[in-house]
Amino acid sequence: MATTSTLAPRTFEDAAAALAAATEEGRTVRIVGAGTKLGWGSVDVAADIELHTAGLDEVVAHDAGDLTATLQAGVPLELAQRTFAAAGQMLALDPPLSPAGGESEPSDPGPGDTAPARPTIGGVIATGDAGPLRHRYGAPRDLVIGMTVALSDGTIAQAGGKVIKNVAGYDLAKLFSGAFGTLGLILSVNVRLHPLHEASVTALGAASDPDVLCRAAVALARAPLEFEALDVAWKGGRGGLLARCAGREATRRAHRAARLMREADLAEVDVTDQDGQLWERQRAGQRSADQALLRVAALPTELADVVRAAEAGDGTIVGRAALGASFVEVAPEAVGRLRAALPRTARAALLDGPAALRDGGESWGAQEGSELELMRRVKARFDPTRTCNPGLFVGGI
Repeated sequence: MATTSTLAPRTFEDAAAALAAATEEGRTVRIVGAGTKLGWGSVDVAADIELHTAGLDEVVAHDAGDLTATLQAGVPLELAQRTFAAAGQMLALDPPLSPAGGESEPSDPGPGDTAPARPTIGGVIATGDAGPLRHRYGAPRDLVIGMTVALSDGTIAQAGGKVIKNVAGYDLAKLFSGAFGTLGLILSVNVRLHPLHEASVTALGAASDPDVLCRAAVALARAPLEFEALDVAWKGGRGGLLARCAGREATRRAHRAARLMREADLAEVDVTDQDGQLWERQRAGQRSADQALLRVAALPTELADVVRAAEAGDGTIVGRAALGASFVEVAPEAVGRLRAALPRTARAALLDGPAALRDGGESWGAQEGSELELMRRVKARFDPTRTCNPGLFVGGI
């Protein structure tokens, strides 16, 4: 069996040259950030070379006045957030910090310990990974205003700019966000920032009927209350709705949300400003250490059907109430029951889970058709030699 070699370039030019050399030699490359999501995707993603972005770890620029920043791909998201917080700002991305099994506060490793892997900005964008803040601020691709990438032929390409109102160039950010490195290597990104709110207030309510929970979620999603996040959770026949407010009049808006929850027949409605652990649990529910974790996309009005599908597999849910994005954890043997019970228009992508569940496009719930064909054509345009992350994405593209 051939040995996989490892490269960790420290400059854009070296990274591009490594891709070009691999292409010239007919070798394949797997792009790796911190390695927190290496299990996502199809079953066989072995490559001749692992190209790590750890050496591309510079916060190139932070323009606090314009609320923008430029980050190399290997910058840990946690480090970037600390940098921005010092100026009262944030990058509105809050995926789980741990690869699986829950959130934890950063700490220094003791003697002999290994520091836990933390996601990098490049990895978060390449996988489209997002947390509850997606409700208000959008997905990772919505926060990227410019990008520099290296293609498999060694070309270094740029698109977008360093200011928010910029439409110049081909929008590589939209293509490379969520492409799992199958189109090339993200070298750096220009991102838009937002003011950091130190405190927040959350309204929450409970329901044991999926239809009641769905109606309440739709009602809150339509309310003009500018929530930072609007999430649902479901476990063991019981669910909850969480609405987080921050900024001006956060408490007043949270109490208005609580009133709407009562009107929607939710029970045990409460308002709390000690809400940190509530939202840590929501983020932690987006990972699984020993079960199968699927990301389900459905219409927000189909939430009750998604809940019933999860119940059919004895599963649990966390998700974005207004976006129809749910993370469902079930036992590996229950994945088939879950997929069969989901609404016809829903799509389920396997994130965490054993290799036995990963069978090409089935990992992603992909189906042959125009969408999959378009993805293959984009792959052929950007990586015709199939050098980058072979076999990782939908349908083996």
